[in-house]
Amino acid sequence: MKKKYRILLLFILFIRQVACDSPVSTNQTAIQIPIDLDGSLQNPAWSPDEKTILLTRFQNGYNKGPADLILYDIERQNVTILVSDGSENVNLPGSAWNQKKDMIVFSSSRDPHDEIYLINPLAQPGRETRITNRESLVAYEPSFSPDGEWIVFESHEMDIAEAGKIFKFKTDGSGKYIQLTDSSLDSRQPNWSPDGKLIVYQTYIDNIWELWIMNADGTNQHQLTHGPGDKTDASFSPDSKWIVFSADDPEIKYAELFIQSIYDTKSRQITTSGGYAGAPSWSPDGKTILFEAATSNPENSTDTTIWIMDAPIVD
Repeated sequence: MKKKYRILLLFILFIRQVACDSPVSTNQTAIQIPIDLDGSLQNPAWSPDEKTILLTRFQNGYNKGPADLILYDIERQNVTILVSDGSENVNLPGSAWNQKKDMIVFSSSRDPHDEIYLINPLAQPGRETRITNRESLVAYEPSFSPDGEWIVFESHEMDIAEAGKIFKFKTDGSGKYIQLTDSSLDSRQPNWSPDGKLIVYQTYIDNIWELWIMNADGTNQHQLTHGPGDKTDASFSPDSKWIVFSADDPEIKYAELFIQSIYDTKSRQITTSGGYAGAPSWSPDGKTILFEAATSNPENSTDTTIWIMDAPIVD
C-alpha cells in the first residue's frame, strides 16, 4: 500500500472525518488529527519518515505561552512532550526536523532571552542544546538547511520587534552570524528549500506582509507575491518548485491556504474554510499537507487544531 493511502487510512479508521466543518472546499477532504491535548495546537511539521508530527502547543490560547514542543506518533496516536519548561518553545512549519542530523530546531524564550536550540527527537526534556548566543539580539523562527549544517532564522534587537533580519549560522555553533537581508526591512519566517538552493521568507512592505525568495547565500532577493492581504507562513514543496502559505485579502474573512510556483506570480487558493487555515507544511513525499485551523479568528481561539489534506496536483 502506498504511503499516502496508508497514512490517510489510519486517520479514517481512528478519527471522525469532518464534512460540514471541514476547512477545505467541497471537492477535497480534510481530516482533523485527534491530538488529545488542551491548548492551541500550531505549526505542524513532518518528521523525515512521515511517521511523526512535530508541533507547538500554546497552553493558554493562540500564540499565548507558555508553549511546549510536542511529538505525535501517527500510527500509535501517542503524544510525547519533548520540551516543556514554562517558557515559549516554538518550532516553525516546514524544515524544522532534519534527517541528516536527526535533530529538531526551535526557539525558546527562556532566560536570558529568545535563542535557537537543537534537540534530538528521542531525547529527554532538558537535553536540548543552545546554538545561538548573542547578548543584545534575540533569535526566532529557525529552519534547517537540508544537509543539517546550517540554520536560517529571524533576529532583531531586544525590544525592537519591527526590524527583523534574516541570518544564517552553522549548527555546530562555529563561524560568524551571516546577515542575509537588509537592516532597513522587517523580514521574518525563513524556510530553506529541500534542494538547499533557496530560502523563502516574508517582508513587511507598505503595511502588507509579502513573500520573498532568495538564494541560500542571500543573493537574488526578489518579491514572489503581490496584491492585497498578508501572505505568511511559507514553506516549500519537496521538489522545491512550489510554496504553500497562508493569506488573507478583502474577500477572505481570516486566512486560507494558497500555493504558488516559485517561477510565477499567480497563486492558487486550496482551502475555502470560512474560518482560519494557516502554518502549512508539505509532506516529504509531496502527497499531503498539514496545517492549523480554527473556525473563527485564531487570535480569540483557545483550541486551534491540526488537520491533514491531500496536496493539490502540481506540475
